[in-house]
Amino acid sequence: MQAIADAVAPAESEDIAVAHAFAALRTSLGWNADSEARSEVISHFAPVALAMFRVSNGNRSASIHAALANFERWFFECRNSVFWTLFEQQMPDTPVVDF
Repeated sequence: MQAIADAVAPAESEDIAVAHAFAALRTSLGWNADSEARSEVISHFAPVALAMFRVSNGNRSASIHAALANFERWFFECRNSVFWTLFEQQMPDTPVVDF
């Protein structure tokens, strides 16, 4: 979440903040390519990114905790798994190629 917060903080608009959050989330999860399931997760994460941006810009009515709880609840209901387990996936080693 810190990487996402760091990506959102310097954004000048909500759209840019959400795009930066999506990029940071993809990087954190090692998602180099999109799929239908990944796109669905990313799109449902948008309210979390928006809340982070709004809070960082002084909006006291925005709640990161509520947005994240809603996202986690949606993820569990759809995937029957906890969102945070995605971060525990083993990244495959990339072979080194000499030319």
